[in-house]
Formats: sequence, C-alpha cells, structure tokens
Amino acid sequence: MTTSSAQPLFDSAFLRKLDRLALLTRRAMVGDIQGERRSPRRGSSVEFADFRPYVHGDDIRQIDWNLYARMERFFLKLFVAEEELTIHLLVDNSASMDWGDPHKLTYARRLAAAFGYVALSTLDRVTVTAFAAGAGAQLRGVRGKAGALPLFAFLQRLQPGGSGDLAAACKRYVRTAINPGPLILCSDLLDPHWEEALRALGSRPFEITLIHILAPQELRPQLDGDFRLLDAETGEAVEITADLETLQRYLEHLRDWQESIERFCHGRGITYVQVDTAQPVEEFILTMLRQRGVFR
Repeated sequence: MTTSSAQPLFDSAFLRKLDRLALLTRRAMVGDIQGERRSPRRGSSVEFADFRPYVHGDDIRQIDWNLYARMERFFLKLFVAEEELTIHLLVDNSASMDWGDPHKLTYARRLAAAFGYVALSTLDRVTVTAFAAGAGAQLRGVRGKAGALPLFAFLQRLQPGGSGDLAAACKRYVRTAINPGPLILCSDLLDPHWEEALRALGSRPFEITLIHILAPQELRPQLDGDFRLLDAETGEAVEITADLETLQRYLEHLRDWQESIERFCHGRGITYVQVDTAQPVEEFILTMLRQRGVFR
C-alpha cells in the first residue's frame, strides 16, 4: 500500500508548535562542537559546575580570587560546557512498513521529521538512516533550521524497500556511527531478530527511544471467514479461518509480544512507546511523547 510522498509533512501551524518543543535527554552527553546541550565536560557557559585546585599550566584567568581571599589557596572556578549533540533517526522502511491505513511508513516519515525539526531548532545535528534492503539511504549531519529542507525532502523521497534485516542494519549502524547521542528508532519490529537489533544498538552509549508503530488493522483486525495471508517481506503464505477463537488467540499473542518488548526495553534503559497509526501524529507528539518525557 504505497502512498504518495508529495504531500507536505506538516503545515506551518504545527511547525510553530514544534518550535516550542525540546528533545530531552536523561543524562549529559559529550558533543564535538559548541552548542546548547549541557555536557559532562567543563567549558565556558554561565552555569557553575565545580571548583578544583590550581595546577601549573592552568589558565590563571579561571582562578577564583574571592575563594583565594578566604582560603589562601588557588582554585579554578569551572563552568558547564554546552555542546552540540548528534540526533540519530533510524527509520524502518522495510516492506512490512508499507502497509496499513493510516500507512505505517508515512507515519514513521512524519515522526522522524518532527524529531529532526525539533533537534535542528535547538542547534543539534541530525542524521537519518533508512534500513530496508534495496532502499536503504542516509542523510548525514544536517544542522540548523536550514537543515529542515533537506531533512524533509529526504524523508518525502523515502520509499519502502524489500525484506529488511533489522539486526544486521543495527549492527552496521553501530559500527559506523561516529558520535553516540539520542537515537530514535521508528519501526513495527516485525522482524524475528528484533531483540538482537536492540541489543546491538545498546552496545554503544546511545540514549534510545523506540517508537513501535502498528496499524489499527494489526491491533484490532476485523476479519471473518477464510483468508490467505501473504508475508510482505518473504512472500510466504498462510491459510487461516478468521473466527472469534482465532482472533482471540491473535490478540493474546499480540499483547504478549508487546509486553515482552516493553520488558526487554525497560531492562536496558530504552524508552519504549507504542503508537497506533489511527492516532494523529500531531496529537501523539504533543501529548504522548510529552507525557513520556521524550519532549518538553
């Protein structure tokens, strides 16, 4: 169910609402150039961090002379550094995401656009990577509000690919990403190796948020009768008779699966947020993601 990507991702009214948001991090992280994020390093912001004894070679301009007057010893007054972070956006565009009404990949594109726009507005750097075999693509290191145009254009051009290997893609990403930072993965996780994929991402100090995207037809199937279901990625077929008992078993398995993902994420410090594509993206961002502490 491929959808048109020619439509604007957001209208100007919603972009103004995004301008008032900030992407939160649970801990200070190291960046590579000056920005607006609190860093564990010491720097030149106006926020006091600590004192430390003076040693030969230190900059004497940092000596706190008031403290010297009381202690008769030299101490440096240190301030918090503020640096730019790299925000990593990973979009699953495998064939299973090319499905649903509302469409899952379209939803993922818009979510990634919102995360990227907010990050660019707060002077962070944004990198976007798509995962599907045959349609993998990457947008590296855009900065500032001017970066919103290439970011939106990249996401609008993003097409669904074939079968995806989420674990292999995540392992490859971990090997090549230069600066760990906040990482947002938008996926339906319809991959038997999703645990291996998340474990790979967790092997580096990313601060991971998993947005688990499912369509209403997956969450609340309305089926009755005999059907032949085809796997969108492998082409494998399954014959089923959809009656009340079958649907009940499906819903139980679905709930168990979602709970197992949540437990897995909770045990590894990953923020896990489920979303039904029937919920408007704008509402999901402004309510759920703020309630979960992803945005402020």
